[in-house]
Amino acid sequence: MTMVLSRRRFLRLSTAGAGALLLSGCDRLTQDERVQHILEMAESVTKATQRALLSKGALAREYTEADLSPVFKVNGTNMPDGEEYARLMDNNFAEWRLVVDGLVSHPLSLSLADLKRFPSRTQITRHDCVEGWSAIGKWTGVPLGLVLQSAGLLPNARYAVLYCADSLEETPDGSGQYYESLDLIDAFHPQTILAYGMNGDDLPVAHGAPLRLRVERQLGYKHAKYLMRIQMTDSLAGIAGGKGGYWEDRGYEWYAGI
Repeated sequence: MTMVLSRRRFLRLSTAGAGALLLSGCDRLTQDERVQHILEMAESVTKATQRALLSKGALAREYTEADLSPVFKVNGTNMPDGEEYARLMDNNFAEWRLVVDGLVSHPLSLSLADLKRFPSRTQITRHDCVEGWSAIGKWTGVPLGLVLQSAGLLPNARYAVLYCADSLEETPDGSGQYYESLDLIDAFHPQTILAYGMNGDDLPVAHGAPLRLRVERQLGYKHAKYLMRIQMTDSLAGIAGGKGGYWEDRGYEWYAGI
């Protein structure tokens, strides 16, 4: 608990140190050396501590419906640009598919209906953004681990790389595509889910429809929205900027535990 509280103290300090940079969003934060230093210190402390806790199945705190935030801010993109996503949205995502491939024995192409046939999990948790705000929401979806088990991981699979429909500024590979990654410990944590529902309704577009990641023991930028593909791989080195995520390629820590 002491280490977790220290991490939260680091986050408060980063908010104060960044000052007006917060008003311009996450990309400006990565340019502040004080913020980078704080995040680097926090990563080494929290990763070791949380790994010890996760090995015992420790869960992030869950709340009640009375705790739900009246307003849940949107992080990142409000809606992806491009004709493909617009077409999928206009058809209520009936033609959308989640591809699961890479180091698996049974590649998958799953519709929303397919995902909803898996056992589901509903959890009420707090979302903590590196920009300094938090909100509590209710999420329903399928545990990521069940999907990966269905695909059949090969022995050398080490990471799940999640590719999204939204693009921001250009990434090192030139695509601008948002992506994130998890190792198998976080991928198989019981609170790591592919969420298709929020607060009792279908997941709204602004919050990542039709499917987003919820990895409740990490900061908000790890909770990738608008999921399109999950690639299992043995290394992150050859993907985009090689650091394991859109913001990580720009200086954020890969392990964003809280």
